[in-house]
Amino acid sequence: MTSSPSPWPVTRFSRLLDLRRPVVQGPFGSGLSSVDLTVAVAEAGAVGSFGANHLDAEAITALVGDLRSRTNGVINVNLWVPLPGEVDVRVGADEVAGFVAPLRPFYDALGVAVPDGPPPAGPRYDDQIVALLAAAPRVVSFVFGVPDAEVVAEAHRRGVVVLATATTVEEAVALDEAGVDVIVASGSDAGGHRGAFLRPVEESLVGTLSLVPQVVDAVAAPVVAAGGITDARQVRAAFALGAEGVQIGSGFLATHESAVPDVHKDALTTAPGRHSTVLTSAFSGRLARGVPNRVTRALADPAVPRAPYPAQSALTAPLRRAAAAAGDREHASLWSGQSAPLGRRMRAVDYLERLDAELAAVGR
Repeated sequence: MTSSPSPWPVTRFSRLLDLRRPVVQGPFGSGLSSVDLTVAVAEAGAVGSFGANHLDAEAITALVGDLRSRTNGVINVNLWVPLPGEVDVRVGADEVAGFVAPLRPFYDALGVAVPDGPPPAGPRYDDQIVALLAAAPRVVSFVFGVPDAEVVAEAHRRGVVVLATATTVEEAVALDEAGVDVIVASGSDAGGHRGAFLRPVEESLVGTLSLVPQVVDAVAAPVVAAGGITDARQVRAAFALGAEGVQIGSGFLATHESAVPDVHKDALTTAPGRHSTVLTSAFSGRLARGVPNRVTRALADPAVPRAPYPAQSALTAPLRRAAAAAGDREHASLWSGQSAPLGRRMRAVDYLERLDAELAAVGR
């Protein structure tokens, strides 16, 4: 008895990493990734990803060790390249009250203590990248910028494949010139933080259908399409546009192995027609796409004071944790892409097998 041929195309990207499925699970930052999901996707012959931007060097070393102990599949660990001036951001004690004032009603509604001092500094990128390269997962990936030439060279010396994300053609060309192995073209349909780094986010909102073919024409590296890709029709469209792989975020965020709370998964799988998203900097200080709620509406006016990233993220962290624990949709950060309702709450492997079946059916 012969097995059915794979419905997935064989591409430079799939050959580079010996993938059964040229799929990258989106690397969810700020604590939303889970080892269980990363492992499940890697075991299924795709790229299992973990967003490590919130982890210090020691935790990154432990993470890669844990992942390696659980799977021989392809794992990808993602970091955020600091934007210019970001590492120097400090919020003084005298500024905290002004940034906290718009958040006070939300703290009060959830019974959360109001911060009375400056938020703690996050982990240093320079320390993170040293630890990540030393741990040498199969893939390292970057958003918000171009990794230094030394980083790319050291990754290659260790046999590590480098992915990096572009939101415009200009950014994709910069990444290609830097020698990254694979470029993720992330359209504005995507959920979570927008990774623009050469121009303001507002000038970098290019939809996936427009972005992918232009990036494919402009660079030599294989292109992975991201943003608004949840079902097989969108997967097939991405390959038709010249992509050699797809990155799926919201579809995996709704799976059982995902770390996000049930209130977030419910928001993702809202019936089509009632699902909407908005770009907001309310929760982190950076623009990100998510489901609107009381917090995003109250802080929609750009005149409302908010701390710069990462201070705003630290100030809202207690709110987000309390809302998640309480199942409170109005105060949680509900990151979501525009095609999220096409996903389902199921195991990650079942989701991939569903895509297999849909792709096979579409191809007939």
